[in-house]
Amino acid sequence: MLTGLIACFLSAALLAKEVPTKEALWSLKPLSSPAIADAGAASGNPIDAFIAQAARERGVTLLGLADKLTWLRRVSYDLVGLPPTPQEQEEFLKDDSSGAYLKVADRLLESEQHGARYGRHWLDVLRYADIDEHMPAAPGIHLWRDWVINALNRDLPYDEFVRAQISGNRAARRRIVSAAGHLTDVEPRPEDLFALGFLSRGAAIRADTDQQLAISAVETISTAFLGLTTGCAKCHDHFYDPISQVQFYSMKALFDPLVLRQIELATPAQVFERGRAVDDYESRLKVLVDAMRKFIEPYHKRLYEERLSDLPPEAQAAIRKPEKERTVAEQKVADDYHPILRIDPSKIKTLMPQAEIKQYDSYLKEIAALKQPDPPPVFWTVEEDSKRAVAKSYVLTTGDASRPDLKQEVKPGFPLAPKSLSFHAGRRETFVDWLTSSDNPLFARVAVNRIWQWHFASGLHESTSDFGVLGGKPTHPQLLDWLAGEFIKNRYSMRWLHRLIVTSETYRRASTGPKALVLANLQADPKNQSLWSFPLKRLEAEPLRDAALHVAASLDLGVGGKSFDEGKATEMPARRTMYMARGYRSFADVMPDFLQTFDADDGRVACPRRTQTVTAPQALFFMNSRLIDEASARFAERLRTSSVGDLNELVRLGYSTALGRPPKAEERVAVLNFLQGDPERVKGFAWMLLNLDEFLYVR
Repeated sequence: MLTGLIACFLSAALLAKEVPTKEALWSLKPLSSPAIADAGAASGNPIDAFIAQAARERGVTLLGLADKLTWLRRVSYDLVGLPPTPQEQEEFLKDDSSGAYLKVADRLLESEQHGARYGRHWLDVLRYADIDEHMPAAPGIHLWRDWVINALNRDLPYDEFVRAQISGNRAARRRIVSAAGHLTDVEPRPEDLFALGFLSRGAAIRADTDQQLAISAVETISTAFLGLTTGCAKCHDHFYDPISQVQFYSMKALFDPLVLRQIELATPAQVFERGRAVDDYESRLKVLVDAMRKFIEPYHKRLYEERLSDLPPEAQAAIRKPEKERTVAEQKVADDYHPILRIDPSKIKTLMPQAEIKQYDSYLKEIAALKQPDPPPVFWTVEEDSKRAVAKSYVLTTGDASRPDLKQEVKPGFPLAPKSLSFHAGRRETFVDWLTSSDNPLFARVAVNRIWQWHFASGLHESTSDFGVLGGKPTHPQLLDWLAGEFIKNRYSMRWLHRLIVTSETYRRASTGPKALVLANLQADPKNQSLWSFPLKRLEAEPLRDAALHVAASLDLGVGGKSFDEGKATEMPARRTMYMARGYRSFADVMPDFLQTFDADDGRVACPRRTQTVTAPQALFFMNSRLIDEASARFAERLRTSSVGDLNELVRLGYSTALGRPPKAEERVAVLNFLQGDPERVKGFAWMLLNLDEFLYVR
């Protein structure tokens, strides 16, 4: 009773709370044009000027710059998710030119591995999953993932990156004047069909009768591209932000006409080839199954009769009838009792002698090993249904599509929309025009803040997907607005933004310094909000696994293609972890143990920032797993081959390859003492390097 009263009181208090207006929220105010402070900008990078000004205001002293190899390892993991090779380290150390840092940044940003690294970041935010029991679009969903990777590798402008995933057409102009003076419609790029996997991923059932496609679109677009948490407005007006329940369903109405559509991607030759493969599979399967059934027939018949005789006489009579002679009622009886009469292999084995069990197991193994041909390649996209387009939309009671409030019809619209709104160009098209407009202050602010977080582990505004009241305020509002404004001026180039950040002194700063200085800074700014040092970051699951395979010279750097299922692989898959299948099923584990252990998300909800735990299973994985054992063996062989019997060179290469630096004098001595000139002990040395904290963290 008391709990209910407290809940009622809290609800009343929240409902009574005055919700801020659009004009009151800092994030909805137009972008400012802050001046760059003169002092502290010696690097020539405006970021450093803003950070230096903030440091002075907060009374902290910025640490010095990290050494070149520390920065190289940091930026390599950051931009491509892989450690720098010994050769790359040597070349960078030799380059004393003023543009050395920029050259490295450009090389990494132009690498096709950059898309695999940052594609993973974006797909966390956009709810990518390969497997989901509530996702009809699972077959072919990897093509959306590959579209994201390719878009990042080609530096597709951010506004086009977003526009394509919502409307299927990256072009901002829908009609152009041809050379002959005719007005011509701008057709979508063929590859942008795959961008619509972003929307089709949200559908929970093929017919979309629960309207999850539209609801998911509203929630994911709001958090990912607008930094607004609209989800609670499904059931009531937002308690804190200026978003009403009607506005939520008005935004949902933008996507209500959408339905799933399957696109066949197979060529005629592939269709015929698969037909032949299916025929071959079925004939081979029949031979094996017929032989097995003949072998187990006496045991199967005995068990079946025993179970059948235990059933009621009327059930026995119905089941013993040939199927074609049964009435509808008798067929239902037979279907209902089928699970009871089904004979599992383990039950049959209880009647068999040991020798025959071995033969039976051999049949089962052969049948299991016979691989069924893959289905033809398909992709699930979305399209507008003409009937849905003219149907009315309503507020849904508690978000349930089966409970529309027929008294609250809603028209297409969206929170923060301009007063005069015309949808003559299309619902999604009109919305995405406003969303990506330079007049929308949230669009660029949220994007640059999100990218900043991926570089520094925390955004200039800490809540990267919540720019509302509960999200608080940014620690560096002027820098955030300056970056957003310049991002727009530079045509929304994410590559430009990455380059500007990683070549700044703020990014190049050391993560530690003199003890007295660090202690003084910690007193003045314990959370390092002024970025007086570079934050220590533990690598995520993907770069950790990739790095182990990379130092072992066994990582497959191929880009794109179907995701691999680690649990079904007979050999250790060597592809980048970006392509490891992930997702969710309520009845079985889908996420590989490694991804779960190192805090990867399963794609059920948007993940703007992964949790980072430090647990015993993580240490045990690196000490005992098959992956690390095999990587250690291959890494050791690589070191033995490359050093040609020179143990000093072997030790140097080991540290350089795994940790991105040469060994210290005491480390060299300790390792040589451990090796004792025995080549067989090199694997232990390689294993030790992979188990150091320094391998798992970037500073």
